[in-house]
Formats: sequence, C-alpha cells, structure tokens
Amino acid sequence: MSKIRFLTAGESHGQALNTIIEGMPAGLELSEEYIATQLQRRQRGYGRGGRMQIEKDRARILSGVRYGKTLGSPISLLIFNKDWPNWTQKMSVAPVRNPTEKLQMPRPGHADFAGMVKYRIDDLRNILERSSARETTMRVAAGALARRLLEHFGIRIYGHVQRIGAAASDFSAVSFSKKTPQSQIEEFFQRAEESPVACADERATKEMIALIDEAKEKGDSLGGVYEVVAIGAPVGLGSHVHWDRKLDAHIASAMMSINAMKSVEIGMGRDVGSVFGSQVHDEIFYNESDGFYRNRNHAGGIEGGMSNGEPIVVRVAMKPLPTMPTPLQSVDVGTKQPKEAHFERADACAVPAAVVVAEAMLALVLANALADKVGGDSVEEMMRNIEGLPDAPLDW
Repeated sequence: MSKIRFLTAGESHGQALNTIIEGMPAGLELSEEYIATQLQRRQRGYGRGGRMQIEKDRARILSGVRYGKTLGSPISLLIFNKDWPNWTQKMSVAPVRNPTEKLQMPRPGHADFAGMVKYRIDDLRNILERSSARETTMRVAAGALARRLLEHFGIRIYGHVQRIGAAASDFSAVSFSKKTPQSQIEEFFQRAEESPVACADERATKEMIALIDEAKEKGDSLGGVYEVVAIGAPVGLGSHVHWDRKLDAHIASAMMSINAMKSVEIGMGRDVGSVFGSQVHDEIFYNESDGFYRNRNHAGGIEGGMSNGEPIVVRVAMKPLPTMPTPLQSVDVGTKQPKEAHFERADACAVPAAVVVAEAMLALVLANALADKVGGDSVEEMMRNIEGLPDAPLDW
C-alpha cells in the first residue's frame, strides 16, 4: 500500500476505535452518512451475537474533510465503543487497586496462546482485545473512503455468501464477464443484500439459516465461503515486474489479514489444478462493437499480476469462530491443569459480516492500485489522467 495506506488502533472493549487514512486525493465528496451505511452492513447477518445489539457504529470524521470534500491531507476517523462504560475497570488505562482476575485458558483456534507466549503475557485479555474482529469495524470505515473513490471512477464492489457449513449456493461470480449487463449484476447482488445470510440463492439461504440454528442449539459455530467482486476496474492495475507489485498478491494478503480467514482464491481458484489448460484460460476475441473481449472469466480478472479488464473475483474461506458456548478443551497456563477454554460473547456465524470487511479490503487495495497507476493529488487530476489510459494494445 504505497499510495493509500491506513492504520487502525483500539481494543474491542476499550474506549474507542480509530484510524488514519493517508493518500486520499483532494476534492472527493465524503460524508459521515456514507461511511455509516457500510458500518451498518457490517452489523448484519443471521447468527450474529449480543454485541451487535449494543454497538450501533457511527464514525466521526475528525480531520481531512472540509465542507463535505476531502482536503488531500490525512483523514482521521473515530468510533466510540458504547459498551465502554461496562468495561472501565477491566480495561482501565491507569493502574487499578483491584485488577480483574486474569484469563489463562487460551482458546484453540484463537490468537490467545501464541500471543501470550510471544509477548510474555500471563493474561490472555491483553491479546484477545486487539485480536478481536471488532478491529474490522475501522477497516470497514477506511474501506468506505476507498469505495467512494472507486465509485467516482466507475468501479463497483460487491459481495455474496456462497457457502455456510455444508449449505452451498451453486452460483459463482466467475460466471460474470465484462459483457454481462450491469442490470443483471445489480439484480443478483441486490438479492444477496436482502438475504439474512447475504446469499442470493433462496434455497441455499434456507439451508444456511437451518444450519446456523443447529449450531446455536449445540453451542457451536460455523464458517463458510464468500466471494467479493470488483466491476469496472481498468486494464493494467498492478504489475508483473516484481513479486511485491502483483495485484493478486496484494489482494490475497489483504484477505488473509482479516480475522478467521484461511484461504483465498482468484477466479477459478484451486479448480485450475484439476483440468486441462484449454478448459482454464480465457480466450481473447475482437469485434468492432465490443473491442477485445474474453469468452469467460476463469482468471478472475487478473493475469500476470495485473487486472485485465474483466470483473475481479475473489473467493475466501472463513473458519468457524473459535469462541463457542460449548468450549473446547484447553489448559490453564497458570496451573498447567486441563480446563475448558475461555468463553466470551460471540457469534454463531459471522460470514455475512465478513463479506463486508472483505469488500472494504478489496476497495482499499484497488484504490491504492488505481492511485499508483494514474497518479494525481486531486480527484480532478486523477480523472484527467485516467482518460489517457489505453483499453487495448496499440491504443495510444
């Protein structure tokens, strides 16, 4: 992230979360209401826990915006944790007379054990507060700025859930191509937006809800698979010349940085390893009305580390959350005796919310790649520069 970069700070039950985003061009229209829309989407989803009933997130813009437009200077955002009054003693910045009892039963699958060893800490509260997915709230807020910039250049970001547990939709966004009507794309993702599990398939939605109900009854949790898609990205974002400039590498890194994600695929993904090359690669055609186009989009819009003009399709697998009402077996690191893992309020399934976080991360990666490609300190300058980009070889 060389052009547009951000840092987040804050603990899950601390006073607030905040972020600073650097590199956004001047002159971009931005409001707290626009950011709030994305934050509300993150709190959606069948299977979410009690925390969503407490926090109604809204980001305050503290700097970098004046009269509704970005200034080109760093933008800082702040979200207060509404649950903070209940945690002032447990999460006090200053020393307290009677500290809260230490938590010493690390959860299998969580950051607890490795973090305690790494930082030489005997209380996993110091690890779980930052490793909590609550941190992704600020990623969604930062991603809203990137999404707003991409929209200005005709690039749209979407997402949908493909699988929760054993319940799966038969549809993959790899079936979309540059020639797919925008109305068809919008209709599909609107169905996903209206679904309680962010799935556009009505049959799969019912099966997913039934599985989540089963997990709740058992005190268990569920993961799943989702896809995020970028429509309208120009040819040539990213580069083939170095390993750290490849667009798919940046996307994969961004997705794997999200809590609980375990695999990332671009386009056809791992299925490319099971068929002949003639069944994988997207053939190139040309006619006067469409220009250059592909017969399909198995590459997921990226070839050689660069966008090729087709929809960018990213598929991500999320593991079941490791915090469960029916805890797994662990060891009390203080006494070395067997003990059930620590349980803290959690979701039975958070895949629909993870889609929104992944959309934000994809938006941030693409906004950075776009800024790197076209340059410019203002939206006006970027617009002028992008008009000179070629759509095809020898088109200059």
